[in-house]
Amino acid sequence: MKIALAADHGGIDIKNLLREALTRRQLTVEDLGPNSPASVDYPDFAQAVAKRVSSGSADEGILVCTTGIGMSIAANRYPHVRAALCLTPVMAERARTHNNANVLVLGGGFLTPDQALAILDQWLKSSFSNEARHARRIAKIDSAPCGDLATTTIESTDPAVYAAIQREAARQQDTIGLIASENYVSRAVREAQGSVLTNKYAEGYPGKRWYNGCAYVDEVEQLAIDRAKAIFGAEHVNVQPHSGSGANIGVYLAVLKPGDTIFAMSLAHGGHLTHGHELNLSGRLYKIAAYGVQPGTEILDYDEIERQAVAARPRLIVAGASAYPRLIDFPRFRAIADRVGALLMVDMAHIAGLVAGGAHPSPFPHADLVTTTTHKTLRGPRGGMILCREQFAADIDKSIFPGSQGGPLMHTVASKAVCFGEVLQPSFKTYAHQVVRNAQAMATTLQTRGCRIVSGGTDNHMLLVDLSNKNITGKEAAADLEKVGIILNKNVIPFDKKSPFVTSGIRIGTPGTTTRGLGETESTRLAHLIVDTLENRGDEAHLKRVAAEVLALAHRFPAP
Repeated sequence: MKIALAADHGGIDIKNLLREALTRRQLTVEDLGPNSPASVDYPDFAQAVAKRVSSGSADEGILVCTTGIGMSIAANRYPHVRAALCLTPVMAERARTHNNANVLVLGGGFLTPDQALAILDQWLKSSFSNEARHARRIAKIDSAPCGDLATTTIESTDPAVYAAIQREAARQQDTIGLIASENYVSRAVREAQGSVLTNKYAEGYPGKRWYNGCAYVDEVEQLAIDRAKAIFGAEHVNVQPHSGSGANIGVYLAVLKPGDTIFAMSLAHGGHLTHGHELNLSGRLYKIAAYGVQPGTEILDYDEIERQAVAARPRLIVAGASAYPRLIDFPRFRAIADRVGALLMVDMAHIAGLVAGGAHPSPFPHADLVTTTTHKTLRGPRGGMILCREQFAADIDKSIFPGSQGGPLMHTVASKAVCFGEVLQPSFKTYAHQVVRNAQAMATTLQTRGCRIVSGGTDNHMLLVDLSNKNITGKEAAADLEKVGIILNKNVIPFDKKSPFVTSGIRIGTPGTTTRGLGETESTRLAHLIVDTLENRGDEAHLKRVAAEVLALAHRFPAP
């Protein structure tokens, strides 16, 4: 039997005593902390245990706080968790036989060590009586909706999907996510995404739908539009694109004809597939001219970009990247576009949240058209959005519906609206600036540990690390780091001599860790742990210590 065990700062001594007792009984114990008397929030630890019991990754759980009341309340919000506060052996026996309790909760402030051990002994000796009256009551408890993702119904109708969701939730909580294009959304955003709005077809736009019954989804979409306008100062916004890629294609369809020239950043230097890769629709429909960073500096040279633009004479210039760690000079791109008579589109998918929070220069009013995803640094649902000058509004709307999409995903539109409401709060500016500070702290630390940072540093939420001098590929590094709980991705670096499937580098991003509350101190430590992992690949004992520290950090800063 596997038992998940945790406490708060008021229950550490009892927790450690119980762990030793369980170990002597040769039971498998997962101690989820904490490991110091520093003040912590008990829900974080109660939830860690409850999630394991709910998902089946632990058979039972034990929680200890000063009174046991808070732990009980927090744990019982999860499906099929029956947490029982027991202050005597008799209570422990009844909790098991009558209530089929699977999480023992102790009030450490009211128990002596001997009393706690006696309660544990009775708990382990007792089991559910399975009498009809008790079974009936337990079934009623289990049927009540609860849990972080309200997945009770999924658990009963599709246990395989339920189990996968719970395992993924545990993975996100137990690891540190450093993928630059990922983040953690709030519970409010998740609730909107899973709302009844998923039932509603709403082809068209607010006030001009092809279906009846759209009054309330019209309200939601208009809220999303108005909030996005307020955030970015855009004249027109379309919130319906299903993705950033769909938003980019929507712009191309609106302002270009097949065969027109697009001038965009090379994928090999940090651009995106939808900026003209030959296998992407953008590269198949349009003529592509590419610019990139300069050898030596690995930074955009705007004089060179201007020379290339004059030679290419594009209809559309695309500014923006998926792996470029420096500020982008939007006024200069505007000047280049004006010189060659091109429209300027900015793909700000990666930096939208930084722009919204004032941590990166805005593409407005310089760009004619702007596309973005709504996740990444913007911290919303996975989706897309187009913002543009009013003169392009009608063409943009037609290019999305009916040009490239049918009915919008109104549940996702609602979650975008919720996200934008969060972005409008003053705290989001603090978040955006902290994202950049955390990335810069990691870059500085990695440099002190002998890692070469592409372009010498970062101005935004990401950094690229050249591992050529570490005798390890990006693919190998990402796999090794995942084993210790650090999740990031392999990435080509400019002028990379290795294939995109192998790469010489890794990409690190701080949007998600900043959402979890990590600051520069923790970011610096993470950078050290990354290098420790890569420099001790064959030392299992060392890597085990790194993994334990990563897990402790993840539990200290739980995902929302």
